Order: sequence, then C-alpha cells, then structure tokens
Amino acid sequence: MRRQLRSRRAPALPYGYRYRLDDQDEVNQNYLADEEEEAEEEARVMVVPDLEEEEEEEKGEEEKEEEDSHSQETDSAWWRKLQIVNEYLWDPEKRTSLARTGQSWRVMIRPFAHSLNFNFNVSEPDTWQHYVISLNGFLQGYNDSLQEEMNVDCPPGQYFIQDGDEEEDKKACQFKRSFLKNCSGLEDPTFGYSTGQPCILLKMNRIVGFRPERGDPVKVSCKVQRGDENDIRSISYYPESASFDLRYYPYYGKLTHVNYTSPLVAMHFTDVVKNQAVPVQCQLKGKGIINDVINDRFVGRVIFTLNIET
Repeated sequence: MRRQLRSRRAPALPYGYRYRLDDQDEVNQNYLADEEEEAEEEARVMVVPDLEEEEEEEKGEEEKEEEDSHSQETDSAWWRKLQIVNEYLWDPEKRTSLARTGQSWRVMIRPFAHSLNFNFNVSEPDTWQHYVISLNGFLQGYNDSLQEEMNVDCPPGQYFIQDGDEEEDKKACQFKRSFLKNCSGLEDPTFGYSTGQPCILLKMNRIVGFRPERGDPVKVSCKVQRGDENDIRSISYYPESASFDLRYYPYYGKLTHVNYTSPLVAMHFTDVVKNQAVPVQCQLKGKGIINDVINDRFVGRVIFTLNIET
C-alpha cells in the first residue's frame, strides 16, 4: 500500500468544482499571499450562515420522518451548500474563478529573499548561507528516494489522465530533486551561491483540472527587467526544456491527489554582472497564460533583484 505524504481526507467537492484555484502548499511570508484560500474561505462564510436557518426548518420537519428519509434530506442540504459555493467561485460563462481567469497563474520562487532582493557577497558565507538553508528545506519533499517511494515514473510529454471515481486517490508523477541537476544541491551543496552563480527555483500555483492549451508545456523565460540586457549574459534552466512537463497535468486537487508534487523550473544565473543591482523578470510563456498584469507582479511572472558582490 502506498504511504501518503498527507493523510487528511474530506468529502470530495462536486464535479462542477473540478476547475478552480487550489490553495498554496507553502506560505511565503512576504510575497506569496494565499489569496485564493482566503477568498474561498470568505465564500464559505458568506454562504453557509444563510443556509443554517433553512437547515433548522428542514430538521424540524425531518424529525417526523423515518431515519432513512432524514439521511437523504441531510445529504441533499449538504449538496446544495457545495453547489452554491461552486457557483460563487466559478463563473462558467466568463470562465473565471474568484475574479481570476484559470490561466492567471501566480508564481512563487525559492529561496526566500526579503523584499525579493537577493543581496550577498560571494566571499562572505554568512551573507548567502540562509539562501542555501531555505533551498535545502524546500527541496526535502523532492528527494529522489521519497519520490520513488511515493510516486510513479510517468512518461514525459503527455497528460497523466486518471479516470474512475472522483473520490478515489490519484497517483502522482515523480518530480525528483535530481531533475534540477546543478541547482539540485546534490552536485553543488551551495546552489551556486559560493561562486556568484545563484540558483532560484520557480513554481506555479496549482489549478485543479487545468491542462496547458494545445498540449504545449508552459515555459519559463528570464531577462533583465530594465537596464542593460547584457547585465545577464548567461542563464541555464533545469530541466533543460525550461518548462513544466505535461505529465504533471491535470491536477485533481489536494483531497484526492494527496502525493502530488508540483513541478519546478530552476534558473541558474551563471553569468551576471557583479557589484550592482540587476532587476530580473521571469515570465511564464504559453497559450492563454497572462503575464503582463501591471498591478500584480506575481500573475504569470515574478520580478526580483540580484546584487552579487565580490
């Protein structure tokens, strides 16, 4: 029997709820506000109290009925609750969830950096050691031995579609730490920070039921946000395709896809100008992906600063 990373179980959501933003796995203290989870919880608070009075009335009537009838009515009331929440969260005409399009991917990066400024001196380990600790901690769930034990080895380049009962546990594809090669911390335990060639990992929010359009993987592309484009002369990506492989889609939600491990793309900044601040923008590229929202720097992109001193 497969051991699960998360054993929490709860009733499955209605079928129409299969396409929504899922809440975060990790909380970034400064720049990864879990807006989707908060909004979803707010929706429940708004909806459920209105139904409590209705439930009380039904309960009074059900006391006169047989036990089987009581069970059926209770199930019906619960189902109506979920349907109303679903209607609030998902607009099938506009194809939006909580006022966001399904393709409005939000992203997060690791290691954690205050105000998204990566400032360190190559010759002073105390200035970059906390980045190494952050990355090592984040990647524990990606260790090869754990992934091999928990998840399956899926063929790349195709969706991993799993039919059957929606309440059944789904299998998850392996994403091994070793996939990140020079940014895995296995070959270089300092993730490049000791040589002034830092690794930064990027992860997308999970969207239940979403599949990249046209079967084309979503890719990551980084460049100087403003200023001299030659300030970044070389970037290596891992996996080398700089993309999130199709095998990790669709995601079925945390209630059933319990061992799911979000795919990552590592950016290895191998040749960046030193001793000055370099603003960097990393964007998601793909059909239907929104990455140019002016007032939201985490929809389809992330902006940060590299300041590597020698």
